Formats: sequence, structure tokens, C-alpha cells
Amino acid sequence: MAKEKCCPDGTFIDYAATNYFSKIVLDYIRGADALRPFYAHRPDMAGIEAAITAKKGFSTAIRKVLVDNMRSHYEKSGQLAAYKKVEANIEALGSSNTFTVTTAHQPNIFGGPLYLVYKILHVIQLAEMLNATYKEQQKYFVPFYYMGSEDADLDEIGQMQVDGKKYVWQTDQTGPVGRMKIDKKLLALIDELEGQVGVGAYGPEFIRILRDCYREGRLIQEATFAFIHQLFGRYGLLILMPDDRQLKEVFEPVVLKELEEGFSHKALERTTANIEKAGYKVQTHGRPINLFYQEGHHRERIIKDGDVYRIDGRDATRSRAEIEKEVKDRAELFSGNVVLRGPFQETILPDIAFVGGGGELAYWLEMKGVYEAAGIPYPVLLLRNSFMLLTPKETVLMHKLALQPADLFLPLHQIQDLLLKKKGVEIDLSGELEQLSQLYAKIGLKAAAVDSTLAGHTEAIATAAKNKAHRLVTKMKTAQRKRLETETGQLRKLKERLFPAGSLQERTENIAGFYAQYGKDIFDLIKARSLTLEQQFGVIHLPEPVQPDPVVYSEV
Repeated sequence: MAKEKCCPDGTFIDYAATNYFSKIVLDYIRGADALRPFYAHRPDMAGIEAAITAKKGFSTAIRKVLVDNMRSHYEKSGQLAAYKKVEANIEALGSSNTFTVTTAHQPNIFGGPLYLVYKILHVIQLAEMLNATYKEQQKYFVPFYYMGSEDADLDEIGQMQVDGKKYVWQTDQTGPVGRMKIDKKLLALIDELEGQVGVGAYGPEFIRILRDCYREGRLIQEATFAFIHQLFGRYGLLILMPDDRQLKEVFEPVVLKELEEGFSHKALERTTANIEKAGYKVQTHGRPINLFYQEGHHRERIIKDGDVYRIDGRDATRSRAEIEKEVKDRAELFSGNVVLRGPFQETILPDIAFVGGGGELAYWLEMKGVYEAAGIPYPVLLLRNSFMLLTPKETVLMHKLALQPADLFLPLHQIQDLLLKKKGVEIDLSGELEQLSQLYAKIGLKAAAVDSTLAGHTEAIATAAKNKAHRLVTKMKTAQRKRLETETGQLRKLKERLFPAGSLQERTENIAGFYAQYGKDIFDLIKARSLTLEQQFGVIHLPEPVQPDPVVYSEV
């Protein structure tokens, strides 16, 4: 049985009890000694304090670049004055006592899976907690969403799912997804989505937000910026679009070091070798040069070939002097891959904590040597909050079946056995099987007394008998489970909704269906149950939706 901690509208469960998280993530949470060399600070208040100390010398010049960048993007979008807290947070970045807590994600269409919402609300909640904690010390913390707009993985970014229905953007555009333009095919998905969620009380409002943000000809990164801002701007969340010349100019020394030395690959290899020795699977291997050349809608690897450099797929080469000049003159052309994305983030932000998913946490643990080689402070790593959202009907069904939230994570047959146990008809032949073992042990002793060679023969007969007995138990349990026809049908439907295709709800489902029922209150409901430094999986029992007043929605 999973360990649970109850709250009025939900439950928190140990991550290990869900069976959905990797060994490296679980070991990190519990502070396993084997992982201690691979990060700088523990995810607790002492670690936060240490990270603040490490970032105290964050460049005033970089702060000015950051503030100017944020002002520029928000003014261009027409959103600078939309939320006073956003404007105040941008201004606060200029102070040496201001620090950031950050999460990152690609610009998935319409927000992608639910976990982006959980990531963002986590950094918002964490910033609020730290602001309350450090108020007397006059330190201030700003929540950031770093948009991975330079990612070119359209297969992942260009799809989303609502209540099991998948929406896929079919486009011929290539290169960085953030630079792709919204076309009629993407707009058609909004029309299709309207048919699904438009009947909800707040469905028209959600569709109105999408249409306001996703306009034909607009870049995906601009649409995502507007969408996330409209959903979370009231909390003071700042959105950073890294595909920017001025920001990349700040990262110039690291880019030049990478081109000259290929330092990140060497540092990564040393760290990953030690991670493998510690018994963990390595997921990031990097390349001799972990940089892309990003021009227009093309994003190709930079390859060092002897004394010259070439762009993958192109014939022309550049000398060292030529490519270094290009870095200085056109910094926007150079983009780090997964190995250098984090160091870029930590160079341009006064960051003291990074909130990421299990996969992100694993590859950040592999990168500590890269940060050290580049002389960049390493933040506190926090596993993002995870939730399962149960509608009122799903909660009623769970209670009707007399199940606890943690029971839902068990395989179907184990939940069936649990139900049989609650009914008092559980099959338990453990006593009989123990008696069988004792019987054959006695027979073995007598057989060995007659002829020592018979001991092995008796043992073989005993093993065969035990195997047959276990198969009989399995058949008896299967027969008994068939009696739970009604309950099993209900369980299957519940599992299919909460674990689509056998995965966690948060990894597949989009926020649209929940927004259609609850409006923007859905974010307050989740935020109120969002943890900060604690690391547990949350199950939220959603209340009955409150119908909005019968008035025309104002434009969002």
C-alpha cells in the first residue's frame, strides 16, 4: 500500500509508490549518496540559501540586458501593462537582490500536456513561498517560464490531446518550431476543438483565448508567449524567449570556448562515465561540438573538421577566425543543444532553482561537469509537481468501490484482488502451500534416510507439486475476478481516463477540457495544492463546477 498524506481536497502519495518514476529520480528525491557528486545543492532551504550565495555576483550588465529584453518582448506583444505584477517583476530584475526560479518547456501547441501547467504553477508557488520567507531580508524572487522555442521536434510539439481525442498539426514547415508560422491547418484544429469543448460552461472562453493568441501568420513562439501570458500573467509569471540576439551575445564566451575546445563533450563524458559506474542509465551523450547553426528555418549541427568548421549538410567551410567573427557579429545564429541549453539559461538569468520533470532532472544531473567547466553556478534542482485530477464523478466511483487514491496506481488485477479482499472472499492458500512444503520436506528426509540419491528426486517432485499448486491458485483467482464483472468494467473506464494508454494523465491530457468546466479557477485550484520544496505526487478531487453568470464574456 502506498504511503498517503491527506489534505481536504486530495491526497499526496510517495513518488516511489506510483511506479511511474525512474530510479535516478527516486534516488535524487531521497538524497541517495550515490548521486551526491552530481549536483551542487540539496532541494531544501539550505540548498536555496547556498544557491543564492552562489548567484550574488550575477552581473549588473546582464541584468540590464535581461530587463531590456523582457520590456521589448512584452511591449511588442502589447502586454506590458496587462498585468501590473508582470511589469513590477520585470523592473525588479534590475536589482541585485532579485533572483529567479525557472521552468522550461517547448512551445507545444495550445499548451501541450497538463504537466506544463503543473511546472508553471510550481515555480509561481515557489516564488511566493520564498518571497514570504525572505521578505525581511529584502530578497525578491520572480517565477520564469523559459520557452524552448529553438527545439525542432515538431512530432512532440505539434500535437495535443483532450479526453482521449488527439489533435495533430500537419505542416510542411521545418526547423525551430518557435519560428514556424501559424497556418490554416493549425487554425482548423481550433475549430475542431471548439466542437469538443465549446459546450462546456467556459469552453467558449478558452476558444476565444486560443483565437486571440493563435493568429494566421504569427510565429508559434509569439502565439505561445501570448497564450501563456493570458493564462498565468495575473500571477506575475515572466516568459523568456531565448531566440534573441542580445541574450545570445551574453553567452558569447561559452560559445567561443565550445568552438575552440569542445569542452562540454569532454566534461559530459567524464560525468556520464561516473553516473554509469554508480549504476544509473545515461540518457545524454552529446556531440564533439554541442552547438547548432540556426539560420532562417534551418537548424544544423556545427562540425569541426580538422582546422575548419562546417555546417552539417553544407559544403562551405569556415576557418576558426571566420566562425569566431560570425559569433561576435551574428550571435543569433548559434544555439546550444540539450547539453548547452541549461548553461545558457543559467548565464542569462539570476536563477537559484530549476523545476523540471523526471527526464529533465536526469540529464541535468549529467551536466554538472559542464557547468563547472564553463564557470556557471548550478541551481537547486526540483522535481516538478505531479498531479492526477479526478472529476466529481470519478471521485464518487472511487469511493463506491471503496478504493483509496493510491490504489488507483496498482495494476488492474491487483485492484481486483483488493476488492475481493474487501468483500471477504479473497483466496489465500499461503497456509496450505506452507503445509505442502513441510510435507515434502518430511518425505525428503525419509527418502534420504533410505537412499541419499533419492533426496534430489524428492525435491524435484516437490517443486513440480508447488508449481502446479501455484498455477491452481492463479486459475482460482482468475475465476473469482470474473465475478467482479460490474466492478471491473467500472475500473477499466476509470483507469482508461486517469491513465490514458497506460501513461499518467498529466503526460497526455491537455488543460482544455478542465478549463471548459472550471474556467481560470482551475489554475487556482491546482496552485492551492502545489507543493514547493516537498516532493510528492498529488491527487486532486475537483469540486463540482460552478456555472458562470449568464453574461457575455469580455474579450480576454
